[in-house]
Amino acid sequence: MSPPILELRQVTVRFGGLTAVDNLSFAVDPDGLVSLIGPNGAGKTTAFNLMTGIYAPSEGEILLGGRPVHGLPPAAIAAMGVARTFQNIRLFASLSVIDNVRAGLRLHLKQSPWSAVWRGKSFHQKEAQATAEARNLLAVFKLEDRAEAPCSALSYGDQRRLEMVRALALKPRLLLLDEPAAGMNPTEKVELMNTLRAIQAQFKLAVLLVEHDMKLVMNVSRRIVVLDHGVKIAEGTPAQVQSHPDVIAAYLGEEHEVVETEKDGGETA
Repeated sequence: MSPPILELRQVTVRFGGLTAVDNLSFAVDPDGLVSLIGPNGAGKTTAFNLMTGIYAPSEGEILLGGRPVHGLPPAAIAAMGVARTFQNIRLFASLSVIDNVRAGLRLHLKQSPWSAVWRGKSFHQKEAQATAEARNLLAVFKLEDRAEAPCSALSYGDQRRLEMVRALALKPRLLLLDEPAAGMNPTEKVELMNTLRAIQAQFKLAVLLVEHDMKLVMNVSRRIVVLDHGVKIAEGTPAQVQSHPDVIAAYLGEEHEVVETEKDGGETA
């Protein structure tokens, strides 16, 4: 049996006297689609920063495919197959849409310094391959017709999608999405829901999602982890989490609307 693609074991991080994440443990399977939810300030983005090497844990272990990665720099963790998006969009505003994607592909584009200087046949072949790959990725998110436009000309929702395309260009085994539906309208959120399922099936990767839109979370997640003040208060299927008394008290509220989730092969999606 394959080890989890991601595993946190009793992870804690402190900033001075503040414990931002406290004794957090959970795992994501290689084909998992897991959501990390909780109220504002619960520690969700801090957890993402721990997983991607921006912060080092004060205690505990973080494993990627069974290998410890806590303490490694972000570039090393990215090279091992972890890509992420951020709450605040971080695109290269001066570049075109396609060049933002090509920038992500650079991690896997093996060009020697001499090749870049002399720009021979091999250089142009690899550049053409990168451009073709970038266009294929843009097509998944229906952005291929905006490839040459400056990314600053895109709508907010399209910029969100472009950030996901650039993350996929890193060819990750694990994709971390930090509030991908933020700023999207209801139609865009439905499209995002369908796209998340499609990219997981097409690219054979695991997805860990931080998101406040409960309809999206409940319909795409196989498992959900709930944080409150840095502490895991629940973990389970969408149906289990929605009915958990601690989750209702800390996050959903007594008057929350129960989201009817779709069924997929007998498992709550």
